[in-house]
Parts: sequence; C-alpha cells; structure tokens
Amino acid sequence: MATPRARGVVFIHSAPKALCPHLEWAVGRSIGRPVHFSWSDQPALPGTRRAAFPWDGFAGTGAVIASSIRGWDQLRFEVTEEPTTASLGGRWMHTPDLGIHHSQMDAAGSITVPEERIRVAMDLADPREMRRELDLALGTSWDDELEVFRVAGDDAPVVWLSSSVG
Repeated sequence: MATPRARGVVFIHSAPKALCPHLEWAVGRSIGRPVHFSWSDQPALPGTRRAAFPWDGFAGTGAVIASSIRGWDQLRFEVTEEPTTASLGGRWMHTPDLGIHHSQMDAAGSITVPEERIRVAMDLADPREMRRELDLALGTSWDDELEVFRVAGDDAPVVWLSSSVG
C-alpha cells in the first residue's frame, strides 16, 4: 500500500535573523525540495523574524519537519499536518523554555488525547493534579506561550490550503 500524501503548515513564530536560511534548508531537506519562506519582522520580539509555509509530502512529514528544526535555541514554531484517510494529523509546538510538544489531531482539527492518558489523569485524587495532567496532554502551556507571537502576526497573510492533496 502506498503511503498517503499529507499537507500542513510550518509556522515560524520567532527566529533570529541568522537562523532563517538554516530553517529553510532544514524544511526543504525534510520535504525533498528547496523552499523559500516569505519572512517578516516579528513585532512581539524585536530582532526576530516570522514566516508561514504550506507544505505537502507523505504522511508523517510533519514529524520529520518538527524534528529537523527543534534543536535551535531562541526558536518558536508550530508544525501542523492534516489527517489523511490512513492517519491522524498532528501538531508540534516548540518554545525555548518548554521544548517540544506533540498532539494528535482529528479530521475536525481537534486534539485527541489517548484513553490511557485520560485514565492516568482521572486516577489522581487531587483535582489540581488532574487539571495539570490534562493541560499537559493538551499543550496548554505551549499554546499560552505562543499566543502572543500568533497575535502579533494578525497582519500577516493568510495561508490557505487547497482542498486536494496530490
């Protein structure tokens, strides 16, 4: 059976200017072709740049992209991969303070939390610990830290994905 095609978006929320060409190279290597991002200044953190880049490739490419760019200091990013007929989608978020977080996504774009992760959270007697475990599963701290960088780009161009995957 052939590996299904997938698509997604790389959101570089903030990167030092010197890192920008290295990010393009790493993403290009991950998807098997050269890429060029449309960089703009990141108003939330002067001296850094931001970009959004739609990609297409085989299912699992989102993980490859996230792995290829996750080791750099001062980098904030998200990588999304839409689900296919054969696989769940995913979202990878990274911040310098928190590191990387991965969530599986369903066809509606909602985070799916595995049953066993929910059972562990429910087994905790302390409601605060249960809340902490569920927030960790949902990536709440990553969302909170990245939100200021997302909002700072409200004037950025919208990235539309086509309705078909080649």
